[in-house]
Amino acid sequence: MSRESAPAWAGQALVIVPTYNERENIVRLVTELRALPGEVHVLVVDDNSTDGTGALVDEMAQNDAGVFVLHRPGKLGLGTAYKAGFGFGLAREYAYLCTMDADFSHSPSSLPALLDLAAADADLAVGSRYVPGGKVVGWPRLRKLISHSANWAAHVFLGVVTHDCTAGFRCYRRHVLETIDLDGIFSTGYSFLIEMAFLCQRAGFRIAETPITFVNRTQGASKISKIEIYKAFYTLLRLRTRALPWERMIGLWRRRADRKLPAGK
Repeated sequence: MSRESAPAWAGQALVIVPTYNERENIVRLVTELRALPGEVHVLVVDDNSTDGTGALVDEMAQNDAGVFVLHRPGKLGLGTAYKAGFGFGLAREYAYLCTMDADFSHSPSSLPALLDLAAADADLAVGSRYVPGGKVVGWPRLRKLISHSANWAAHVFLGVVTHDCTAGFRCYRRHVLETIDLDGIFSTGYSFLIEMAFLCQRAGFRIAETPITFVNRTQGASKISKIEIYKAFYTLLRLRTRALPWERMIGLWRRRADRKLPAGK
């Protein structure tokens, strides 16, 4: 690629992919991301997958300086995986830090458009299912209802204007992640996405959306449980009722979490 045709974000983007048992998808996904124009780097945050996902990416990383792996001791939550990835990317001075799922529900071919949006003037670019041109393929009606309900509640109770505030396909400019108090985010699962959208809007960052086609996974098993759904609605309540003693509750939760961490972590 010539210097003239290289995108503005070339060589400055890191894609963070949290994984747990994604052996069926991960090699193809990383390969397709690395084949994109603009020299996109990939960080896989693996939660001790029992199917060898992390080991597969280790092999890829040995032969490709643009592939990295963070191994974690177990399933610690999607939000904490994102935060670990953000810390990794910020320490290595990436200008654009993206997140996406490992199951091809987010197409690697849509990533350049997301990065272009961030490189133009968006502090947070979101790959959205719920703007004109966006759509969902393969979801059952109940899953669609849950997703629409969570977004509706975020709009009504929190005033979040982003159409798809539960989307995991995002690109943050580094100054956003340097400004937001990531350690102060209580959410650990999918509700982390709602909280980040809320905090970015409250901080005055410009959020823009680009339409994507979200395709339900065809390989592997979904990681979304009923508990994660309950946590998402709990997050809405917590952010809406900030007068309650959440800080004290968060402090208790952190102390419990610290006691559970292995020695040296």
